[in-house]
Amino acid sequence: MKYVIGIDLGTGSVKALLVDQEGKVRCETSRSYSLQHEQPGYSEQEPEAWVNQTVDGLRALVQESGVEPKDIEGISFSGQMHGLVLLNEQGQVLRPAILWNDTRTTAQCRTIESKLGPRLYHITKNAALEGFTLPKIMWVQEHEPEVFRKAAVFLLPKDYLRYRLTGKLHMDISDAAGTLLLDVMQKQWSQEICDAFGIDMSLCPQLAESLEFVGCLLPEIADRTGLSPDTKVYAGGADNACGAVGAGILKKGDALCSIGTSGVILSYEDQEKDFAGNIHFFNHSRPGGYYAMGVTLAAGYSLDWLKKTIAAGESYDAFLAKVSEVPAGAGGLLFTPYLVGERTPHADSVIRGSFIGLDGSHRREHLVRAVMEGITFSLNESVGLLREAGVEVGTIVSIGGGAKNEVWLQMQADIFQAPVVKLTSEQGPALGAAMLAAVGCGWFGSIAECAERFVGYERQFEPDPQRAAVYQDLFGIYQSVYASTRDLNRRLQAYR
Repeated sequence: MKYVIGIDLGTGSVKALLVDQEGKVRCETSRSYSLQHEQPGYSEQEPEAWVNQTVDGLRALVQESGVEPKDIEGISFSGQMHGLVLLNEQGQVLRPAILWNDTRTTAQCRTIESKLGPRLYHITKNAALEGFTLPKIMWVQEHEPEVFRKAAVFLLPKDYLRYRLTGKLHMDISDAAGTLLLDVMQKQWSQEICDAFGIDMSLCPQLAESLEFVGCLLPEIADRTGLSPDTKVYAGGADNACGAVGAGILKKGDALCSIGTSGVILSYEDQEKDFAGNIHFFNHSRPGGYYAMGVTLAAGYSLDWLKKTIAAGESYDAFLAKVSEVPAGAGGLLFTPYLVGERTPHADSVIRGSFIGLDGSHRREHLVRAVMEGITFSLNESVGLLREAGVEVGTIVSIGGGAKNEVWLQMQADIFQAPVVKLTSEQGPALGAAMLAAVGCGWFGSIAECAERFVGYERQFEPDPQRAAVYQDLFGIYQSVYASTRDLNRRLQAYR
C-alpha cells in the first residue's frame, strides 16, 4: 500500500494526515502554536514555530503509523490565507508574519481604493480588505521602511513552510488569488498593481498550480522527520480551496459551509463572475476552476469565546448539551458575531458583537443557542448574496465545527433553507491537501476522480418548514442590528 500526507497549516495549529490509496486516514497528528497580539488589531506569528511544529508532527506521524517511509510517495499543503512572510536575499525571515485576522491596515485599504478604483475589481476580482496581503505589504513599506528595503520576496504561510521543507520558492495560484496582487483570470502577477504601489515585481515569487510538483524534501528535513528524501512535494492550495477539494466541491451548484475560527460559505464557479467586491472570487485548486466565497471572521471563534468565558472547564459536548431544549430564536435573544470586526457583507474592522434582547429569563443554553444562530445568520448573509448574484446554491456540504453537532447541522438547513450534508469522514483542508498529493502522484487522473474514492456522505438534513419560517423572520431583525450598532461601536473605539 502507498500513502500520501496532507498538511494543513492553520491559525492555531498544524494538522498532518497520512492517507492510503483507498482514501482512509491511517494516522493523524496535530501540533499547536501561539498567536501574538501586541496591540489591538494586531495578529502575528513566528514562522519558525510553523516549521518546528510541522517537523515534530511529521516525525510523530511516521513513528505512530509504523508505515515504511519509502511507501509515503507525496506531500501537499493547505494553509491559512493572506498572511505576510517577508524574506531577505538569504531566505531569512525579516519580521513576524502578519496574519489574515490582523486589522491594522484600514488606511492602506483606502489608499488602494483611491488609486485603483474599479480597476482593482477588474484585475483581482476582490475588494481591498484589511485581511489581504497587499495592504500588509504597504503597511510595512510605510511603518517599517528598513525592513521593507531588505525584503527580497514575500510568501504566504504554507508557502513559507513548503520552502523550508524543500528549499524551493513558489506560491500556488489559489493562495496568490488572496493577495490583491494577482490577475485572477490571467493567473499572473499584476504589473499594474505593483507599479501603482512601488512594489518591484521581483518581490513576487514564482507561481505554481496546486497540483504542480515543486521538489523533494531537503536531506535535513528527511532526517528530522524520518521521511524519505525522495518524497515528492506538491504546491498545494489555500485552506478554503483545499477544504472545497476535501468536501468534493468540484462542479457548478456545489456549495460548502465551513465553520472553523472563521466561517466560510463557498460555491464552485466554472467561469468568470463579477460580484463587484461583495463576495470574494478566487482561483480553485481544481485546474480551470474558481470559487465564490463569503467570510464571517469570528464564527467558531465566537462559540469558543463564550465557552472560555462561562464554561472554561467543560467539554464541548457538555457545553452544547441543552441547546436542543431551546426553541428556534433562543427565546428572543440575538447575537451578532462581530467580535473581531466583520468581512461579509460588512467590510468593517471597527464593528463589534452584540447580544440583543437579553433578559432575566435567559439561561446559559439560551446564550449558547443564540451564538450558534448568530454565526449561522452571518453565514446566511453570504448565501443570500450568492443567490442574489444568480449563483445556484443547492445542497450545502458542512465541514468544521459546525458539522460536529447535529443540532447545528439542522439549524444550518433551517436558516439556509437548503439541504445540508454531513461527510462520512470530515477531515477538512488537510484531506484536500492529501488529495492534491494523491493526484500529483498519479493515483488518479483528476481531482474529481479522486473525490469519488475519498469523499463520502453520511447524512442529509432537510429544512423544517416551521423553523425555517421563524428563522426567516428573525434574520430580518438580525440584519438590522449592524446599522443600529455601527455608530455606537465607532464611538466606543476610543475606550478599547
